[in-house]
Amino acid sequence: MTILLIEDDRKITEALQLAFAAEGYGCIPCRTCAEAYEKASEPFDLMIIDITLPDGNGFELFEELKRCTAVPAIFLTAKDDEDSIVKGFRLGGEDYITKPFSARELMARIGRFTRRGKESILRAGEIELNPDTHIVTKGNTPVELTALEYKLLLMLMQNTGSIVTREAILERIWDLAGKYVNDNTLTVYISKLRTKLGQDSIRTVKGLGYKMEDI
Repeated sequence: MTILLIEDDRKITEALQLAFAAEGYGCIPCRTCAEAYEKASEPFDLMIIDITLPDGNGFELFEELKRCTAVPAIFLTAKDDEDSIVKGFRLGGEDYITKPFSARELMARIGRFTRRGKESILRAGEIELNPDTHIVTKGNTPVELTALEYKLLLMLMQNTGSIVTREAILERIWDLAGKYVNDNTLTVYISKLRTKLGQDSIRTVKGLGYKMEDI
């Protein structure tokens, strides 16, 4: 598991990195919203977001990150008022922990996502995608994908058998480092996925979008 840690307190970051390493977790540390946008293109499995950051609000940052990833988030903050907690859950956050906290408590909460990830392998015919490890296979053979190819396939496989509109894809699949995926680029990425996974793996639904076939 790799964790995107967005926390501006250096001491907390250093302590959590040690705790993560002891559990075998990878960590992508960020101190600001700007840094989080840059590093969000890297694969990760869980976000831990401090609500109060030097250059913005953690809630607003989370709403932006949700456009390119569906991974769960834990909000980390000194605010323990009811309104903040309710807002975090309404935005789609899955857990909330207030400072001060123990590393043991946080690791226990993270453990829930680790266990869930092991049970959440996505399948479509011979194709399997493990959201916990980011490994994609076809007939037990690993398939190498770029970060954007992986994001696109994840979205399609989360909706296997259902149509995913081009509009929905273009709204969510974009590179926070600044590379916007336009309509023509999306067509190219679909073509690349078909080359790697099989031409019949993704069906074009004319005028609507794409469907991951369970064949």
